[in-house]
Order: sequence, then structure tokens, then C-alpha cells
Amino acid sequence: REREGLALKRDALAAVHRPRDLDEAEVARQRLAFEELLVLQIGIARRVAEREQTLAPALGEPGDVIRRYREALPFALTPYQEQAIREIDGDLERTVPMQRLLQGDVGSGKTVVALYALLRAVENGRQGALMAPTETLAEQHFLTIADLCLELGVSCALLTSSSGKRERETALGADVVVGTHALIQEGFELRDLAVAVVDEQHRFGVEQRSALTAGRAPHVLHMTATPIPRTLALTVYGDLAVSEIAKPPASRKPVITSWITEDRASEA
Repeated sequence: REREGLALKRDALAAVHRPRDLDEAEVARQRLAFEELLVLQIGIARRVAEREQTLAPALGEPGDVIRRYREALPFALTPYQEQAIREIDGDLERTVPMQRLLQGDVGSGKTVVALYALLRAVENGRQGALMAPTETLAEQHFLTIADLCLELGVSCALLTSSSGKRERETALGADVVVGTHALIQEGFELRDLAVAVVDEQHRFGVEQRSALTAGRAPHVLHMTATPIPRTLALTVYGDLAVSEIAKPPASRKPVITSWITEDRASEA
């Protein structure tokens, strides 16, 4: 506080509420903002230090499953996807649990990268899980990856709150489990989780996200289509490394956003 020439907290509070002029109000605001950010950064630093004490499975080099996965894809990965994969591989080689944020617009090809990370767990005899915030999104992900998994001989299961007892039992033994928050509900215990992917991660609560990793230390990839400026990502998600898919594949049709009036609702 002395080094930065910051006022005492009580003086700053008084000046914010009853400033003599605008300059005094601004100096006081900066003092209080500095403290808020300092507390946040200390919290993040502690979390990083705690994570470095936990051990995740080191998944080594990509193997045969990944080679076959690349061959099965009906398209070539973009340079941005390849860069994200290189960064993920670098994390998965270490025993410190990965905490990476993958951001890219809708249609930029994040799911292909996510499945790559999940298959890295599978080829090491472990389990991968993808958690999405809604049943619709979970089903969409499942439909996207199920055929590819089948082609690779990898078992894939869908688990939502409406899944029956039999489906839950199938999910327990599956190599890749796609689901909603049902994945973290009491009574469902993932067999041997090594890689977890959390889609639209900002739509889950902090406790929901931590429940996925509770009692174990998997590598975690968070995905979002909400562009977060790098500076903000480092401030608020300071414990996350950031990978970005800046451009979608050239073959992708542009995303068109429209406002549909109520009389056209059934058409939509």
C-alpha cells in the first residue's frame, strides 16, 4: 500500500461517498478497485498452487486411436485447430491437471478438438466426459461424435436427467460419456475419468464445475463460444490457459443471426 501510494481503506470509502471533487472520488475508486483485483489475483494464485500439488494422469504421446481418428475425419483440420491440439497435447503430457479454455465462434470446430482430447484419455485406457448445460446441447454433441466413436470402436453414451436406470449403467462403463449436470449428481460415479470437457462453461456454477473433478484430478478443457478478450480471460480466469480458434473452416457457411417475429415462430 505504501509503495503504491494508496490511501487507507476508510479514507477511500469516505472519499467515494463524499468527495470534495471528482479527482478525489477517482483516486478513492482506484484504491478500492485495486483491493478487489488484488484479492481476486491472490485467490487465483492459491488455486493454481493447490492444483500443482495434485497429480493428473500423464497421457504421453498421441497413439493409434488418434491416428485412426484423424484418418476418419472427412476434412482436414484448420491451422487454428491444429494449434489448439498442440497446446492440449503439451498439457496432457504433464502430471499437473490441464485447465484450458478453448474459445471459438459457433461453427469454428471446437467439438472436433474436444473429441481429440477425450480420445487421448480413451487410448490410455481411461474415460472421457463431456458436460453440456442443456439436454438439447448434450444430445447435439452426442449425435456429432457418436458415429465417429462407433467407427473407431470407442463406446459412447448419453446421460441426462431423463436417462433411465439401464442407460445410466451403460454410461458408467462407456469410454466417452456425454451428458448434462446429471454427470455430477449423487449416485453416478464416473469409472476412471482422465479428461473432462465442459461446454459453455460460464453457464455452470463454480460448485457444479468443481463437482466434476471432486476427489480426482482429471485434465479439464473448458469451451465457450462467447468471445472473452484475452486480458479479461487472464484476469477473471487467471488459472486457465487460453486457446483460440480464430477462424472457422473455409467450407463453413456463414452464421446468420435473424430476429423471427411471433407469426413466423412455427416456421422457425
